[in-house]
Amino acid sequence: MVFLSLVASHSQLDLETVAQISASADGLAAASVNGSAVINGAVVLATCNRFEVYADVDHAEDAAEHLVNELAANAGLSPEFLSRRLTKLEGDPVIEHLFSVGAGLDSAVVGEREIAGQVRRALTQAQQEKTTTSNLTRLFQNATRAAKDVGSNTNLGTQGKSVVSVALDLAEELRDEASDWSEQDVVLFGTGSYAGATMALLKERGVQRISVYSHSGRAADFTAKRGGFPLNDELLPQALREADIIVGCSGGGHQLAREELEALRVKNHPLIAIDMALTHDFDPTLVELPDVELITLESVRMAAPTEQAMAVHAASRIVKKATAEFAAAQREREADFAIVALRQHTKTVLDAEIAKVRAQHGCSAAAEEVELAMRRMVRQLLHVPTMRARELAGEGRTSEYVAALETLYGLELDQPVAEKSEPLQAQGNCPAAPEVKSA
Repeated sequence: MVFLSLVASHSQLDLETVAQISASADGLAAASVNGSAVINGAVVLATCNRFEVYADVDHAEDAAEHLVNELAANAGLSPEFLSRRLTKLEGDPVIEHLFSVGAGLDSAVVGEREIAGQVRRALTQAQQEKTTTSNLTRLFQNATRAAKDVGSNTNLGTQGKSVVSVALDLAEELRDEASDWSEQDVVLFGTGSYAGATMALLKERGVQRISVYSHSGRAADFTAKRGGFPLNDELLPQALREADIIVGCSGGGHQLAREELEALRVKNHPLIAIDMALTHDFDPTLVELPDVELITLESVRMAAPTEQAMAVHAASRIVKKATAEFAAAQREREADFAIVALRQHTKTVLDAEIAKVRAQHGCSAAAEEVELAMRRMVRQLLHVPTMRARELAGEGRTSEYVAALETLYGLELDQPVAEKSEPLQAQGNCPAAPEVKSA
């Protein structure tokens, strides 16, 4: 078993593309699990500014190729484009990445609080769709536990905010104190999930007049579901003339030029431009225009409640510790098949010897005492090899343990043996001796 993750987030792609990929997330996990023999399970984490798929696989390269092809078909993008843009993680880096994401350490605003809930919901959806595995379930549950530890032991969990909410806080400080949010005319650029989150936050603050524009032409569908007024190319100029605030979160490569906005501006009409797109929806030189204030992602990062360097350091330390403990526990489980094989081999030998004792002495008290002693001895003998198996597995040395068993006992351990919870007791007509637990 290998953990595999494909990651597309605000740090690699424009938000419009991330949104396009996220919109194709429905059914991806089920299609991948059902369509590939090397993918045992998959969980998809799709948010406003990231798309990530986590998989429990047998062969990372084949699984990654299948996931990319499936995602490309769903999103209407080429596999070559996605292969270049997606970050592939494998093994322990997958664990640390998810734990960091869940704790808010990988967000544009460090410590944002929404992501932990999104991680939980991603697992819940996978469980409902029956696409997860026990390994993935443990991975996500431990990521949630690490996020809770960060929230309990640092300031990140109590003060973190989303990128958009911090940007709107900055806009609040720049607006005329006499004006109210309900009096503002807002033009929103973009129709992806990021734009949807922005629309919701604007409404929470009381904004009533929100117009939406999209170069893709999806503004009408977006506003039909979320409210607002759709704009086309003909209506956009007038909306910009009347706007008090414009918000860009499409990142689709179409930039509002300074000259275009300057020609539309009404004299002495202040404007706040909030550009949340990494590739910039608005010309950065807008800031040079009179009565125009520009808020960018960099502005947000600088102004966000960054939680003190010590808090971030403490959160990172918690995540690294949780990652190491979970990775070690996973490696220990890798030795389970070898431990079970040794126990089954020992049980076979023990049963054969007990059968000889019973054949000679029947079900006498002496035979029962011999059987009890033999079972106690076997448990004691198995205790140290079992502990060493887990220790070696935790160090990534399971192959050494397997090689030792094959050499000493002649066991064939090429394939993992399914662990069965069954006591070391013989089959026969006599009652088994009482179970004796090892120390």
